[in-house]
Formats: sequence, C-alpha cells, structure tokens
Amino acid sequence: MKILFIDTTHPLLRGLLEEAGFECHYFTFSQKEEYLPIINNYDGIIIRSKFFLDDDFFSRANRLKFIGRVGSGLENIDIEAATRRGIVCLNSPEGNRDAVGEHAVAMLLTLFNNVCRANFEIRNGVWRREENRGIELRGKTVGIIGFGNTGSAFAEKLLGFGCKILAYDKYKLRYAPFYVTETTLEKIMEEADIISFHVPLTQETTYLADSAFFSRCRQGVYIINTSRGKVIKTGDLVSALKNGQVAGACLDVFEFESVSFETIVNTDENFHWLCQSDRVILTPHVAGWTNESNIHLSEVLARKIIQLFGPTTN
Repeated sequence: MKILFIDTTHPLLRGLLEEAGFECHYFTFSQKEEYLPIINNYDGIIIRSKFFLDDDFFSRANRLKFIGRVGSGLENIDIEAATRRGIVCLNSPEGNRDAVGEHAVAMLLTLFNNVCRANFEIRNGVWRREENRGIELRGKTVGIIGFGNTGSAFAEKLLGFGCKILAYDKYKLRYAPFYVTETTLEKIMEEADIISFHVPLTQETTYLADSAFFSRCRQGVYIINTSRGKVIKTGDLVSALKNGQVAGACLDVFEFESVSFETIVNTDENFHWLCQSDRVILTPHVAGWTNESNIHLSEVLARKIIQLFGPTTN
C-alpha cells in the first residue's frame, strides 16, 4: 500500500510504516490542487492541518482507504463524505494528552501567580511584592467540559492540588475516576471557579462559550481553552473580562487561526485587547506541542494504521 505524506511529521512515523511494509512518499506542495493529479495513486494519506479535505478531493482519490491525522481533532476532514466513500479516518489524541494536560496547568499557575507580569517587572528594575500576591489552587472548584483524552489528563494533573474537580461530557456515562465528580453543564457554570474546555470543534461546540454562557457562570470565573479557538466567541469573552464576570483567561487557541494553525489571520480589536491584558495568558496553539508528544503522536497513529491496514491484516 502506498501512503502520501501531505504534511511534515516526525520521521518516526514514516520509519514505522515503512518497516511494516508500506511505501511512503512525501511531496512539499503548498496548495491542495497540486495534489489532485497524483492522489489517485495512494491508499492512504497522512496530514496534520495543512488544508481541508473535502468530497471533491476524495472523488479524485479512487484508491484511498484511510486518512491518518497526526493530532487530535478531525475538523479539517469532511468525515461524512469520507465515511460515505468507505474511507477510514484515524487520529492520535492519545499521543499528546499529557502535553495538553500539563500545559493547561502551567498556564493556570502562571496566571494565578502573576508569573509573566512579575518576570517582566523584575527584568525592568521593578520590585513589587504585594501587587503580585498570588492565588492558590487548593480549595478551588475546577470544571472540565469534555472528558476525553485531554480532559481526563488535565484532571490527573490537578489531583495533587487539592481541587474539587467536576466534569461534564455529553456523550459519556460513568466515566469519571474516583477523584472527579460527573455533573451537568449547568452545575459547572454555577459552581466552578475555573472552567477548562476539552472538546472537539463541531457545529455543536462552535461558540459554545458565548455571552449567554458567561452570564450563567459564577462571578469571577477563570476560563481555560486548549481545545479549538472557535469554541469561544472572542468578543463575548472580552466583554465578560471587561465587566468582571470572567476574572481571567488562559488561551492556547484562537478563532483567528488559519486552517493550518500556523498563523493568526483577520484579528480584530478583541484579540488586541487580549494581548494587552495582564489577566490573560496567551500561547500559540502549542499545548500539545512537546518533544515527547511529537514522538507519541507518530507512534499512536502508526500503530492504528498498521493494525487496520498492515500486510498481516490484509
């Protein structure tokens, strides 16, 4: 079977697949249209987030049996169209669960302890102790929306901080470990001091956190988003930060990101306000972007592909 690598990946992925008997090709085309003349030669595709794979693309891929995405979300693939054509869609959310969980904790501790501000001040000759008095996690109630790989990993990392952990997942029952309480979305909004989003981007979750959501949350809530930018309506978050309904935010993802996640596009005054606020911690979609996860993502995806399509399974 031939596999086309559309995106760059850790070389381990190609090595594992070739070791299992697959023939792997990599082309550095920048536009989707450049792949159309050759796509019908391949049984599989490896992609990250370079562009959106739609039904027109699949119609040119007569041999295509699977798409492997190095990462968690599948929103850059028309899943319905792929399924209709018998194309299996695989991803590797298990590979960066710990990276995302750790990053969410790191952002929260940075915000609560004024680390960025204090670091900047000291480097500029300013020594302020009272103004940089921090907040402890112990005793806080943390609400996790979406309890898949990253949501559960975030809960694991919080275990030693003495928090009360609530979780809501619309599509699961009896999923929570002993240190997590399963509850409703409404209960999280009412009780949580901190709310962290760990959901895929779907029609259902697009702008899940809007003005109506924030208005129903506990006054002074802190928001974390390491999932997808469009889960939060940026303008509504900024309004809630300005009026004090939201006390602070940790954002690794933004609705202004390009499809590839490689850059920010079409920013507005709300994004620029976030950049100026010391009540907001910002990182460039790197929560799952560690040296270790780079390897784990490839290992997980290779294992799934080999299990389903390797020479010994066909």
